[in-house]
Amino acid sequence: MNIGITGTGSYLPSVVTKNSDFKNHEFLNEDGTPFKHQNEVIIQKFQSITGIRERRYAEDKLNTSQLAFFAAEKAIADAKIDKEELDYIIFAHNFGDVSVGKIQGDTLPSLATRVKHQLQIKNPRCVAYDLLFGCPGWIEGVIQAHAFIKSGIANKCLVIGAETLSRIVDKHDRDSMIYSDGAGATIVEAGENVGQILSHNSATYADEEAYFLYYGESYSKTAQDGTRYIKMYGRKIYEFAVTYVPQAMKDSLDKSGIPITEVKKIFIHQANEKMDEAIVKRFYKLYNMEMPHGIMPMSIEKLGNSSVATIPTLFDMVKNGKMENQSIKKGDVVIFASVGAGMNINAIVYRV
Repeated sequence: MNIGITGTGSYLPSVVTKNSDFKNHEFLNEDGTPFKHQNEVIIQKFQSITGIRERRYAEDKLNTSQLAFFAAEKAIADAKIDKEELDYIIFAHNFGDVSVGKIQGDTLPSLATRVKHQLQIKNPRCVAYDLLFGCPGWIEGVIQAHAFIKSGIANKCLVIGAETLSRIVDKHDRDSMIYSDGAGATIVEAGENVGQILSHNSATYADEEAYFLYYGESYSKTAQDGTRYIKMYGRKIYEFAVTYVPQAMKDSLDKSGIPITEVKKIFIHQANEKMDEAIVKRFYKLYNMEMPHGIMPMSIEKLGNSSVATIPTLFDMVKNGKMENQSIKKGDVVIFASVGAGMNINAIVYRV
């Protein structure tokens, strides 16, 4: 029997925030001094690098676990399974439920437990747990689900990636424009007529790379109230990603035995348009090939970077024909790849 993805679902928050909405923000340098450029110039440069024009934020009344619940419901319905048959709910996130106006992430009970409660699953043998693995969390959750099923201790798993990053960003940090909210969910199960996880690869680099992403105080020196926000060394992350992710993808593809010419799509974490393009170009360069046109679906222009939610959301959109000029069909070979806090990287070669 194969082990594959039988159902997908995603939830796109309703609040659309465009780049123009940042024109009146007070962006500061790390030392608290103002930028010498006007916001229009900062935003224009930001858009040219990241490709982001707008992003989605969750309504104030909704939390990460609720976005995940909406996506999970759709995935269960798409897979046409009985929710009581789920053996595991694996929920990848990074900051828990962060309510508007609060400075703490809430993970008691776990977000996976909250989703199980909202789904009204009564079966106590449906084990629910959270997974913290940075932006590659959803891929790692699928890898774990695959291992559970392959070992015989599970048959059906729900794997979720969701985040509300808009609530843990420093409004004085121009990097705050990158982040967004969203949720994606998948059902992974064994069957004769399902897709197939062909190979996978994961790695953690925790020497000097460990704190490329970190929690830090606001750049505003008049707002030092102890609240911490997501911070990053963007240049270091870029250099790390374009150095290590292409090889991780190649290692996974070579392990699968599938020739690169059979790869139809690459679903890469929506972190930064230029960075993602550089990663995929270097991946093909390892095979002495040019990057094929249309190989890399991108949702970052309108959805921003929702961390663990980007890949399952993107896959759901393409699978269901919701992206112009992008489609996949039964039997296509695709690659999932991601990089994020840790620094963690991973990849999956998957036959749809």
